Amino acid sequence: MTNSKKIYFITPVYNDWESFVVLVDNIQRIQEQQPNLSFTIVAVNDGSYEERAEYKFDLPLIVLNLKVNIGHQRAIAVGLQYIYNEIIDYDYVVVLDSDGEDKPEDFMLLFNKAENHESSKIIFAQRQKRQESLIFKVGYFFYKNLFQVLTGQKINFGNFSIIPKKLLSKVVHQNNIWNHYSGGIIQSKIPFDKVLLDRGKRYKGVSKMNFNSLIIHGLSSIAVYFDFLSLRILRYSLYGIAICFISVIYILWQKIFTDTAIPGWASSLILIISGIILQLFSVTLIVLLLQLSSRKNITAPNPKIYLDFIESKEIIR
Repeated sequence: MTNSKKIYFITPVYNDWESFVVLVDNIQRIQEQQPNLSFTIVAVNDGSYEERAEYKFDLPLIVLNLKVNIGHQRAIAVGLQYIYNEIIDYDYVVVLDSDGEDKPEDFMLLFNKAENHESSKIIFAQRQKRQESLIFKVGYFFYKNLFQVLTGQKINFGNFSIIPKKLLSKVVHQNNIWNHYSGGIIQSKIPFDKVLLDRGKRYKGVSKMNFNSLIIHGLSSIAVYFDFLSLRILRYSLYGIAICFISVIYILWQKIFTDTAIPGWASSLILIISGIILQLFSVTLIVLLLQLSSRKNITAPNPKIYLDFIESKEIIR
């Protein structure tokens, strides 16, 4: 291992301070085992309404108190932009959840992989074994497959990751990370790799990621690929219209050149297929208009949006 590396941990917290304390204790243990590493924790308080008890930590801790609850993914984006703009001396940024499902004990596996790549890639934790309920696992299975069908990409990892300093600039200038962090990285073509890791169990309480949250989370990840998704919808709509036209021609051929047509049968089918063609044409037109509308407005990446969300900052030792 090279000389001392400075690592900043970013973790969003929303009314889960008990789990957060356990997380800090576990990161502290890793610090004690790795004297050549220096850890600092950045907790993004995502508009929590529960009071945080006063704790004494051995690790440097920065708490960013947000004005309102903006959601897990955007809280991560705030933390990343904060480090990029206000911290100078660091080597890596680690993104992880505060509830224990991203195990800090696995940090060294991510770190070693990043070092092996000479800090040229973001390293994500690919989930090998999950701890959630059966309903959640089924929903997550369909989410992953739907994501692949609609976007042509595989997503089998979450937020737990380590970002080298030289890649953080590319990350914070991606507007899509405000909707979905990992999806935004995939879409941005920033180099990344993965490490197979099991998902941990929550330290305290019950997970706030229920089935409804998973649906919103999944839609956010798919929305990152709106350009690509528009082309797929357009292609499938054109395929559908072509099939409908071929069906109409086949029905007319059956009616005119064969004796198998039943009175009224051809007219009814042609009417139904015409309605389908009209709907597919409408969908295609709407998608094209949305795509053109989204591309006419050019918004420059803004790595300082985070300032609009931070109400106060606490530095706790």
